[in-house]
Amino acid sequence: MSAQAPIRRISAPQITARKGGDPIVSLTSYHAHTAAIVDRYADFILVGDSLGMVMHGMESTVPVPLDLMIMHGRAVVRGTKRALIVVDMPFGTYEESPQIAFRNAVRIMKETNCGAVKLEGGARMAETIHFLVERGIPVMGHIGLTPQSTNTLGGFKTQGRDEDGWHLHEADARAVQDAGAFSIVLEGMVEPLAAKITKEILIPTIGIGASVECDGQILVLEDMLGLNPNPPKFVKTYGNLLEGIETAVAGYAADVKSRAFPTEAQVYRNKK
Repeated sequence: MSAQAPIRRISAPQITARKGGDPIVSLTSYHAHTAAIVDRYADFILVGDSLGMVMHGMESTVPVPLDLMIMHGRAVVRGTKRALIVVDMPFGTYEESPQIAFRNAVRIMKETNCGAVKLEGGARMAETIHFLVERGIPVMGHIGLTPQSTNTLGGFKTQGRDEDGWHLHEADARAVQDAGAFSIVLEGMVEPLAAKITKEILIPTIGIGASVECDGQILVLEDMLGLNPNPPKFVKTYGNLLEGIETAVAGYAADVKSRAFPTEAQVYRNKK
């Protein structure tokens, strides 16, 4: 009997090679059990700093610490076998200098065993992206609506509404590409601009609230499952888990109050 060949994870270069090909499927995940399900369908899984908002009740991604990202990154890697795992670098861990970014990215890679990191910013982060890539760290870029910058952007605002400013976003995309990123997230961007950038650059674009013409799409898992009572307008929900969980919890509470909840002792007596 021959031994079954081990499952090989998708790599960052394999994602790059998908440019212009079959759409790239991605979702966020923050813990092992959901990651194991997503792993069967996604090409890459993002351990996004959005976990601060959807799991820890933070008002934005800004307060998320590095140690929290590493903890959730470990869990997702443990729960998966085939998808590329990308971990967000949280606010304040990469902006100061390429050297500090490298030090923190190394921590993420070593302590989670993920396959890549993601950081926000276009031309201003090109030097840092290049520094990391040259030293063996695959980087996914992120431009358009960058959640870590909402304090300067004035909130979660769609980018590219003023066509006169499109050249700035296009320049950001080219800078991220030229710095060596293997792909780039386009978030909260008007459809024509996202489609234009996708056609212009040589690395895959991953859309979230952008164009269907992007090379792939990503959503926050909790948003598409209906766990967020106020999801972004662009999100299509594929489930209603919030209602399902509330129904289950209410049923459990009713059983406990009516003493109908089976204890282990009762289960043992019934088996006898």
